[in-house]
Amino acid sequence: MARSRAPVLIATAAAGGIGYYLYTAGGSPKVAQKEFESDAHKAAAKIRGEVPHKPHTDAAHEGKKIGEKIDSAISTADKELGKAKHDTESYAKAAKAETLKKIDEIDRKVEESAAKSKGYLSSWFGSK
Repeated sequence: MARSRAPVLIATAAAGGIGYYLYTAGGSPKVAQKEFESDAHKAAAKIRGEVPHKPHTDAAHEGKKIGEKIDSAISTADKELGKAKHDTESYAKAAKAETLKKIDEIDRKVEESAAKSKGYLSSWFGSK
């Protein structure tokens, strides 16, 4: 059965680090702790110095500009969509009204023709 050696290596590295700081501090735990904190701060400062940590980096600024352009495009598209919807609804209303008008005209013509035909048929059969 294979066991991981990582815990043993981590413990050895930690013990070695503690031993190093205690040895350089002359056996004083408080001085060793202060040296460790100093080294940790130096390492963190070095890492921060190498990695730019500005809130307004070029990429963030460009991303914000692109986001504003996208928002503008979306709002313009929404306005255009609303206008197109309104135009379509008004066109549909006009088409419906025109269609109903034509149907009424055809219906009137059919009724007039039916009335004339009824009059002709009635005259043939002698009805009043």
